[in-house]
Parts: sequence; structure tokens; C-alpha cells
Amino acid sequence: MEYLIMGATLAGLLFAVFFAEAARRRREDKLFARRLYDNFGEIQERDYPPERYMRMDSYFRRHPQDGQIDDITWNDLGMDDLFKRINCSLSAAGEEYLYHTLRTLWQEEEPLRHLEEVIQYFDAHPRERVRVQLIMRRLGHTGKFSLYEYLDHLDDLGWRSNRVSIFRDLLFLPCIGLLFFHLPLGVLAVSVLAASNILSYFKEKGEIDPYIISFAYVMRLLEACDGLRRISVPVCGEEWRELQSRRAALQSMRRGSFWVMSPSRGAVNASGNPLEMILDYIRMMFHVDLIKFNSMLRHLRGHREDVDRIISILGFLETCICILSFRKSLKHGSCLPEFTEDTGLWIKEGYHPLLKEPVKNSIGAERGVLLTGSNASGKSTFLKMTALNAVMAQTIHTCTAESYRAPFFHVYSSMALRDDIQGGESYYIVEIKALKRILDAAASGKKPVLCFVDEVLRGTNTVERIAASTQILATLNRRGILCFAATHDIELTELLEDSFDNYHFEETVLDGDISFPYRLLAGKAVTRNAIRLLELLGYDGDIIRRANAQAERFAETGRWST
Repeated sequence: MEYLIMGATLAGLLFAVFFAEAARRRREDKLFARRLYDNFGEIQERDYPPERYMRMDSYFRRHPQDGQIDDITWNDLGMDDLFKRINCSLSAAGEEYLYHTLRTLWQEEEPLRHLEEVIQYFDAHPRERVRVQLIMRRLGHTGKFSLYEYLDHLDDLGWRSNRVSIFRDLLFLPCIGLLFFHLPLGVLAVSVLAASNILSYFKEKGEIDPYIISFAYVMRLLEACDGLRRISVPVCGEEWRELQSRRAALQSMRRGSFWVMSPSRGAVNASGNPLEMILDYIRMMFHVDLIKFNSMLRHLRGHREDVDRIISILGFLETCICILSFRKSLKHGSCLPEFTEDTGLWIKEGYHPLLKEPVKNSIGAERGVLLTGSNASGKSTFLKMTALNAVMAQTIHTCTAESYRAPFFHVYSSMALRDDIQGGESYYIVEIKALKRILDAAASGKKPVLCFVDEVLRGTNTVERIAASTQILATLNRRGILCFAATHDIELTELLEDSFDNYHFEETVLDGDISFPYRLLAGKAVTRNAIRLLELLGYDGDIIRRANAQAERFAETGRWST
């Protein structure tokens, strides 16, 4: 009778904990859902642990396709900052898929058309959008590492057997039986066996713990599929059918898995869960997670593609929500791109998406564009604005402009380069390699190519720089290639005037102060401000006078003199 009372009491406590935890989750979901309604479209500030962000490209690296942005272009354009600006995802699947999306330039309109359908649906149906977000919140993250890193190394674990763990569990039967014949000896036997199991548990758990976390994430992926079945998103009918098909293929992994790795195990918001603490003790005593792990390992090795497709679909859904939120957060407006068969590019009132108070500019280019102008006048920002709008048009189907019209491009840049100290390469070597890859892409038939070059060959002497820059830019003036270049070498405006249109930015000097309107103007620059800036910053007057005189003599004679 005493044992029955103890068992009933323990069962009652477990049920009480279960219902209390369920009530807590409902309250949390309700409060979080309200924030998702009220704060949607607000700019979010997030912390990105370095070890996690280093692996943000895990999905991208495993899904290569034509037209993806290379590392140089990604870094030149500050795309990490754009990703962080757009990202409001609540799961690892959403984050990694958004990163992949921003690096994948679609070369046809159909994928972007479907992307837009889903975005518009979530815009018109906020209730369904919030329900999807709550599911993604429960899906959560995998911790420091990407799920793909665990999947890539599944085979490293080799063949694993459950014989030892099962034998240890069976030993509890005679130990428990001994309690009824000799209580002290039985208690000692159970205690020794439990202690032995706990010690061996931590030894083996340390080897497979990262994979247990990954399997727990797979369980949460399947839970997410279950949740989405109860949400109607008609524009995603094909995705819904595939989700359920992939889910069915992985269904056997779920049988008996709740006691081993419940959907909340490893989730960020599972900290302090009393039920999980109880289950942890059960795991340590009976190795049930290790036993189930081995059976799940065998199954998962044959179904990695199913897991990948579930991640892709869930990530796509959350990426659409991130894009919608990004659009609503843009205080200066946005537009949908228009894709044409022409080779030119037209942007009306475009602006850089990361600037709080941007100056808008328009450009219509049917051939190369050469930008000149004084220092800090806006040349580099204009190049990045144009490049980012081209990238966003073909990735997230959104442009920060009043209108955008262009064909589908392959986009390359050579802008914010640095010398490679570890690799032993000078700035000039790094620069000419970056330019070479653009020339190779242009020659390979990957057209149309859109490229951006800031300060062509700045790493070498003036004479050779102008000569080589002229020939490189002339080579990039072919049909199907559109090149935007910025330079301080005014000579290039004359040497390339038959193939490039000249535009410039200039400064305004008033009452001893210099300001920049950041407005794009037609024609080549006619002013210089480098020496003027020295004067405004308080350089010695003799330096200023001598520098001005020397520059004027060179302008008149074409020769340098001291």
C-alpha cells in the first residue's frame, strides 16, 4: 500500500509539473504573440556571438548554385550588416536560409514571383504570420554550431551498439528484486549501479552530446511540421505537401523519443524547465537517450536529404516574414524591381538601406559609368547603393528606391580590398586578382555582368595605373557588361569618354567650411579638395601654398617640379 501511495504521489507531482509547464508556455506564447503583432516592422538590435555568426553560412556553403555572390563582393558591399538589418528570424533554419537568400542572385523571375506571393499572403494575413513565427520560436537554434556541421560528421561516430547500455538497465531488475528480500543490501546494490551508470553516462555523453543536440533539433523540426499542418497558407500548397512527405519519412525517429530528447531539449527557452530536469535524471540513470540515439543515428544517416528539405522550406517561410518586416521598417520607401531584356540599369530616387538619413539619387545607365569627384563626396556610397539595389532586387525582391528596372545580372565588385599580410600578398596583388576574376566572369559568357570598381589599381604608380586602368575598363565595355567605376584619375574621363558616361560629386565651401550635398551630377569633376581639406584641418600655411603652386604648375605644363 505504501508503494502505491508513493507511486500515486509521484505521478501526481509529475502531472502537476506537466500542467504547470504547459500553462507557463501558453502564457509566454500569448505575450510573445502580442509583441509580434505590435512590434512587427521595427528595427531590431541583436547580439551575434562570434562563434555562431561564423557558421551562419553553413546552409549557403552546402547549396551552391549559379549566380551566387562571392566573398569579395559580399564583404565589399557590407552585406553582413545588411543581413543583420533584415534578420528578425527566430530559428536557426530561418537565419541560415536568409543568409543563403541574400547571397543567391536568381537569374529568372519565377522563384521571385513565388517569394512575393508568400510575402503578400503574410502581409494580408497577420494571424497566420504570427502563428508561423511562434512555431519558429519553438524551433529555436542549435547552439554554437550549425545543424549541418553535425550532419556532416555523422559518419565519424562509426557503428554504435546498445548492448552494454541495455545490459546495465537489465541489472536493475535483480537489484530492485533484492529490495524485497534484504532492504539494506538492495538499496546498496541499486545505489552502486545508479552511481556507476551516471559516471559512465557522462563519459559517453561527452562524445555524442553535440549530436544529441542536433537530434533534438531534428525532433523540433518534425514538431514544426506538425504545427504547420494546422495553419492554412494556400500559396504554399506544394511546400505543405512536401513537408508532410518528408516528415513521414522521418516518423520512425520520433517513436519513443520524447523521454530521450523532448522537443524542448536543447532549445534556448527550455532553461529551468522542471520536467526536463526530471527527465535528465532518468537519462543519467538508464541511458535511455544513448540507446535511442544509436537507433536514431542509423535512421538519420539514410534520411539527411529529408532533413535538408524540411530546413529549406521552414527557412524559406521565415525568410519571407523577415523580408516583409524589412519592407515595413523602411521609412524612406521601397519598391518591387522590374526585370527587362535590356542591358541597362535604371534607378529612380535610390538610397542606401543602412543610412538613417540618406540622400537619394537617380541613374540611368546603358553603358559604363565613370564617377569622379572630391574626397568624401559620396562616390563609394553611390556605388554601394547601386550594387545593393541590384543584389536586393534578385534576392529579396525589394529595392530601396522609387523604381528599379534592369535585367538579371551576375554581380561582382572590387572596392574595399586590403593587403593579405598572412598570405604575403601586397595590396596591388590582391587588387589585380580581384579585377581578374571580374574579367574572367565577363569572358566566360556569364552575361549580363554588373560590376563595381572603386579606385582602379590604386596600389601602383600613376603612369602605369592610368594606362592599365584604361585598358581594363575598356575591356569591361562590352555588350552584356555594365561597369560602374569611381576614380580620382581625371585623365580617365577623357581617355574613356567614348565608352563611359561621366558623372561626378562635388563639395561646397562656404565661410571657411566644407560640406557635401551628395548629389550625383552629370559630367566630370572640375574641382579638387584634397589640399583644401589640409587647410581646413589646420596644416601649416607654407605646406598649403607650395602644394597649390605645384599642382597648378603641373596642370599647366603636364610635368612635376619641386
